[in-house]
Amino acid sequence: MPERTVRIPEGVDLHARPAALLVREAAGHGTRVEVVAGEKTADAKSLLQVMALGATGGTDVVVRADDGPGADDAVAAIADLIAGLE
Repeated sequence: MPERTVRIPEGVDLHARPAALLVREAAGHGTRVEVVAGEKTADAKSLLQVMALGATGGTDVVVRADDGPGADDAVAAIADLIAGLE
């Protein structure tokens, strides 16, 4: 199961707009992707679940995907998106 830890930039929370960008990116991949913040886990393709994480700037989150074709690419794309949020 590929995974990568990434820090949400300071001043950015996973509220509606950033969460929607993340969900849109996840939807473009054919593998199941999760985002983990603390003890909470969200399906990266669910806007409500991603927003319910309550992840704020400076928080480390783990992006992980099920093994399979495209899993590494999905994790990299979503982690890079999170790291680059403004």
